[in-house]
Amino acid sequence: MDKKIVLTGGHAATTALAVYEELTKRTKNKKRWDVYFIGSAYAVEGLKVPTLEATIFSKIGVPFHSIITGRVQRKITFWTIPSLLKIPIGFLHAFYLLFKIKPDIIVSFGGFAAFPVVVMGWVLRIPIIIHEQTASIGRANLLSSPFASLIAVARYQSVKYFPKKNVKVVGNPVLSNVISTPPKQKIGNPPVIYITGGSRGSQPLNKVVKEILKDLLRKYKVIHHTGYFDYPKFIQIRNSLEDDLKERYIVHEIIDPFDIADIYKKSDIIISRAGANTVSEIIITKLPAILIPIPFSYKNEQTKNAQIAKEFGLARVITQDNLSKESLNNEINWVIHNWLNIKKRAINKKSPDLYAAQKLVNFIEQTRL
Repeated sequence: MDKKIVLTGGHAATTALAVYEELTKRTKNKKRWDVYFIGSAYAVEGLKVPTLEATIFSKIGVPFHSIITGRVQRKITFWTIPSLLKIPIGFLHAFYLLFKIKPDIIVSFGGFAAFPVVVMGWVLRIPIIIHEQTASIGRANLLSSPFASLIAVARYQSVKYFPKKNVKVVGNPVLSNVISTPPKQKIGNPPVIYITGGSRGSQPLNKVVKEILKDLLRKYKVIHHTGYFDYPKFIQIRNSLEDDLKERYIVHEIIDPFDIADIYKKSDIIISRAGANTVSEIIITKLPAILIPIPFSYKNEQTKNAQIAKEFGLARVITQDNLSKESLNNEINWVIHNWLNIKKRAINKKSPDLYAAQKLVNFIEQTRL
């Protein structure tokens, strides 16, 4: 008989996709998995900006169930009170969805949409595995941990936040096409810079990029993942460029996770926030990077993620307070000048995430259902 698994979370589309990819590889075995995803349909409270997980899982045929729930916002806005009022609705909605699906196991990747699913899964006596992607701990995973049968973490630095008897270090699952991307041996001519603020973009990073964009394009090719909010502005900028510069500039609103490996193959340098998945992909592809961690991430998780890439020998780090056109230009010039030495330092180092998806799915299959 087929087993049902619910994946849930927010900001974790690529991690969940890597687990889904590994589960589907094992469908020829005696145990087959029917996969469902429960998550938020919209990325921003009050705006109909679709989440990456809603877009991608629906696209590949995985039933996506949008959950109505609220979130704790960092800043007081018009939507703060309505969002808080939706939190109890989320628990009732999670109960309904789980009762309807009747999964054999729940795997949560954190995020506000996952917490009510975990709690109601525990109420329904469904085994629960939590995966923490960061080098710290997310707020939802911290709250969810008492309800979990097993807690899998990407980094040993996270172990201290959880009950030790339930924790396993597995690494951070990464898509197989990224894992199979061969590290570049020489820098491009001209070099290609990939700039990304993560799945939802980064307006502080985009602001500085706008100030130096023409100078960058005179020396490099740029692939720019802007996110939803800044995409129209940068499309206008691209359309206003001279033809020779326009050809050097590619703008994306969102990037399908299955397409990211092709971008890494073209790129020589990454400029990015320091999300856990981006850092994992930098380490696997061995691409030199400049990271600007989000300063207000919970328990400073992005700074800790960036430190891992720095210690691996691949990343330079700029704090957001120090981010300017001068500091970013200086770091780009430094990385270009030292590109080959950076690659040599990291080329023989092994990523801790190479077999993370397999390890996590092994634990899923070993769980007593």
